[in-house]
Amino acid sequence: MDKKIISTGAILGMIAIILGAFGAHALKKVLSMEQLATFETGVRYQMYHALFLLFIGLMKEVPQKTKKAIYFLVLFGILLFSGSIYLLATNDLTSFDFKIIGFVTPIGGLLLILAWGVLLMNIMNKKSQN
Repeated sequence: MDKKIISTGAILGMIAIILGAFGAHALKKVLSMEQLATFETGVRYQMYHALFLLFIGLMKEVPQKTKKAIYFLVLFGILLFSGSIYLLATNDLTSFDFKIIGFVTPIGGLLLILAWGVLLMNIMNKKSQN
C-alpha cells in the first residue's frame, strides 16, 4: 500500500505542477484574475495533498488500514474539491455549465478534512496508549 500511496502522491504532484504551469501561461490569456485565482486554489490544494500522501506513505507508525482510509479520502477529496474548482474556474471556456456540479466542492473539502482527522485520531490514540 505504501508504494501505491507514494506513487499516487507523486502523480498528483506532477499533475499539479502541469496544471499550475498551464494556468500561469495558457489560461492567463483567457481567464479573469478571479477565475485564475480560483484555478490556482485547486492547484494549491492538490499539491498540499499530494505531499500529504507522500508523507503518509513514508510514515511507519501509521497502520496500513489507516493509510488506506486516508488514501481514499484524499484521492476522492482531490477529485471532488480540486477537480470541481478546475471546471468551475474554466466554466466560461466550455458550452457545458459546470455550476451545476458546484455542490461537490465542499464535499471534496470535507473528505480532505476527514483525511487529516483520521491521521489525528490515529496519533491521539497511539499517544494515549503510551
